[in-house]
Amino acid sequence: MHFRIFESWRLLAAILVMAYHFLRFGSGDPLQYDVSHVLERLLPLMDMFFMISGFLILLRYGDKLKDWASYKSFIVRRLARFYPLYLVTLAFFIAVGVALHFGLVASTVPERYDFGILPQNILLLQAWGTTAELSFNYVSWSLSAEWFCYLLLPVYIFVIRRAGVKGLALLALASVVLLEVATKAGAIPFDSWLKADTWGAYRAFADFAIGGVVMMLARESKLQLRSHALAWGLFALALAGMLMLWPSYLLVGLLALAMFAAAVVERNNPDGARFLAVLSPAGRVSFGIYLWHPVVETVLLAVVWRHGIAPLGIVSFYQFMIVPMIATVLVAIASDRYFEKPVSDWINRLFGWDRRSHKAQTEGSAA
Repeated sequence: MHFRIFESWRLLAAILVMAYHFLRFGSGDPLQYDVSHVLERLLPLMDMFFMISGFLILLRYGDKLKDWASYKSFIVRRLARFYPLYLVTLAFFIAVGVALHFGLVASTVPERYDFGILPQNILLLQAWGTTAELSFNYVSWSLSAEWFCYLLLPVYIFVIRRAGVKGLALLALASVVLLEVATKAGAIPFDSWLKADTWGAYRAFADFAIGGVVMMLARESKLQLRSHALAWGLFALALAGMLMLWPSYLLVGLLALAMFAAAVVERNNPDGARFLAVLSPAGRVSFGIYLWHPVVETVLLAVVWRHGIAPLGIVSFYQFMIVPMIATVLVAIASDRYFEKPVSDWINRLFGWDRRSHKAQTEGSAA
């Protein structure tokens, strides 16, 4: 089934992260500081990203992954879906790095373009603790973290098949304990593993497992909840908790509870979320928005705004900021339709899996 609430939450998270990054180009006035401070408190939504991914991936593939062939098919389909877009954005920042090297452009973060760690970026290892700083398309650490979870999908499925939801919950708990120990010992160089980015793969592994636990509990739940207000209320409570700096584990628990409620009420009352369909064109490409926004940021804010519009003083930064935000959404939608899906289909056909023919065969069998 299509979880419209999850789609809208992921879209909201992508837009808030984008706004947080774009605000760095402001003039440094008190409003910029206040808004940035508020948005920074909402960064635990990144963990919701990983939890929703774990929920959806394990729901979709948990029963399909049975042997090496099915695992290979899963990996190919995942790579075909996200890697072409990732390579395009990475190539953009490689070009920026080359221009920086030859003195053609300047950057406030030249360390981001360290070609010594380009191999880690190409291989999507930059969130596995292999780099000290975020580099090139800096937000792609989350994609590297997701890739880590995709590769280890058989681990989750093995635990589920051997010990069910209790086993998966134990895996999540053990992962959290190990993360806490590694953080306290300084092996993970962050105040909290929930803030890790260059070590985000291990953070994502735990979040993925938590999302899987939520999925299994929701799938097996006999609750007849139908009010979508419950899911939104719990989500709003989690956001309020972030703003009020509630303990991190309480926030993760609230997000998991909100996800559980959302899954149950959408199962019982799918029509209740149909009003969210208007957001679907953008909601479907929340990942694209997330990955494209540093590119748009570089072009429209670092260049056009900083060197063209700002010196003229014709509009405020907050008025202009709407332009790159809308542009990012439009670029993501166009990229998905005219680049990502065609390339994904081509790669799948190359490896012997054609989405359209598979769909036709399925429909024919059903008929």
